[in-house]
Amino acid sequence: MDRSPVPPVHTERPSLVTPSRLPVPHTPEDWPIAAAMLQFPPHAADGTPVSKLDPEEWRRLLQPVVDEGFTHLELSTAWLPLGDLDRARLTALGDVLADAGLAVPGVGVVRQSVLHPERGQHNLAFSHRTIDAAAALGADIVCLGLHDTLTPEQQRALWFWTVPPDEAPADPEVRGLAVRRFRELGDHAADLGVELSLELYENTYLGSADEAIRFLDDIGHDAVGLNPDLGNLIRQQRPIDTWEYLVSVTLPRANYWHIKNYARLEDPAAGTVLTHPTSLELGIVNYRAAVRYAIAHGFTGAFVVEHYGGDGLSVGAANAAYLRRILPRTG
Repeated sequence: MDRSPVPPVHTERPSLVTPSRLPVPHTPEDWPIAAAMLQFPPHAADGTPVSKLDPEEWRRLLQPVVDEGFTHLELSTAWLPLGDLDRARLTALGDVLADAGLAVPGVGVVRQSVLHPERGQHNLAFSHRTIDAAAALGADIVCLGLHDTLTPEQQRALWFWTVPPDEAPADPEVRGLAVRRFRELGDHAADLGVELSLELYENTYLGSADEAIRFLDDIGHDAVGLNPDLGNLIRQQRPIDTWEYLVSVTLPRANYWHIKNYARLEDPAAGTVLTHPTSLELGIVNYRAAVRYAIAHGFTGAFVVEHYGGDGLSVGAANAAYLRRILPRTG
C-alpha cells in the first residue's frame, strides 16, 4: 500500500454567500433528483447476473425505487452493465423504465478506470459502449472516474474508505494518457449529444479540488464537466481541505452531482480522524449553502442522492425531500 505523504490542505473557509435571488432553472418539485443504486446487488438471489434476468424481473427489482417516491434513477453499470447489452435488451430496459415512470438523467460507469494497468483498454471500450447505451436511453450524462475495483483489504473493512487506495501514478505520461482517453470519450459523447462528468475521488487525478480543476483544464473539452462528489473527499480519515474550499473550487465546474454527507470526529492532539455516513442535513457539509452556491454559479444538472450503509435507498429518499425543501424558488 502506498503511504505517500499527505499533501498540504487548504484550511481557509471562503465565503459562500449568494444573492437573495438566483436564476433558477427548475422548481424544487421538478428538479431532477435521482436515486442511486449503491445497495443494488449485481445478481439475483439465485446468483444469476442482473444482465441475464428477464425484463419482468428488472421491473420488480426497480419497484422499491418507485415506492420511495423517485421519478429519476441513475443507472449503474455495477448493477447492469449497459455497455454489454444488445439492442433488443437495451430497448427492453427502456420499456421497463418507462413502465416504472423512471427517467434516467445519468449513467454511472462504476470502478472501470481507463487507466487500469491490465484492463484500461478494455474499460475504455466499455465506456464507449456505455455512452452509446446512455444516449439510446435518453440520458444526458455519463459519469466516469479513475477509481477502480476495491482491493480485498478494502472489501473486508467495515468502511472501504478506511483503507486508502494506492496513489495515482506520478508519471506524467500516465496522466497524459488519462487526459487523452477522456478527451476521446468526450468527442464521442458530444457527437451523441451527451456530456461526461468526472467524479472527485481520493488518490486519483481527481483526488482534490485543485487537482480536479487542473485535470479538467488539461482535457479542455466542452462536453466534459465535474461531478463534485464532496463525500468522497470529506470521508477520508486524514486532514482534508475545508468543505467550503471544496465547494468554492469545484461547484462552478459541475454538470452533475453525486450528493452525500459524512460526520467527522477529529482529535488533532492524537492525530485521530473518524468518519461515518449520515444524512445530508446532519453531516459537516452545509448543503443549504452549497446548493445555493452551485446554482448561483450556473449549476443546472441532476442530483444523485447516495448513502452508504443501512437502507441507503430510504436515506436517499429522505435526502431528496431535504433537497426539495432547500432548493430556491423563483421570485
